[in-house]
Amino acid sequence: MAPKAEKKPAGKAPAKSAVKKTSSKAGRKRSRHESYSSYVFKVLRQCHPEINISKKAMAIMNSFVNDIFERVAHESSKLAAYNKRSTISSKEIQTAVRLILPGELSKHAVSEATKAIAKYDGANLSNATKSIQIVVLGLSTDKRFSAI
Repeated sequence: MAPKAEKKPAGKAPAKSAVKKTSSKAGRKRSRHESYSSYVFKVLRQCHPEINISKKAMAIMNSFVNDIFERVAHESSKLAAYNKRSTISSKEIQTAVRLILPGELSKHAVSEATKAIAKYDGANLSNATKSIQIVVLGLSTDKRFSAI
């Protein structure tokens, strides 16, 4: 049996004279921590305004959303590769959601996504038509284009 080595008491760590610490917080930038917690909280407020969520539960929800995102992204990239495409379109994402999520949940997810895309396109379309109307109104008030 080998002899046991003696433990030496831990000494003081050498002083760090070369490193300067600034006491002002104005010079330091906070590190960004990306999460879905604000979005989960907004959805919770829409459904149940009286219920709160703990940090631990929010961390679980954050990892759940990250996991589902990774699964959908992976499946949609495989679908794009099968079809020899280099771009993931909404069709691949919709098919991936139908393959990953079970039964009724996939139907609800697809309908909510379709509703969100329609709302986004409607907002962009209404902004475009507003700018066209402004241009037409501007031209109709201009005397050079009053014949229009």
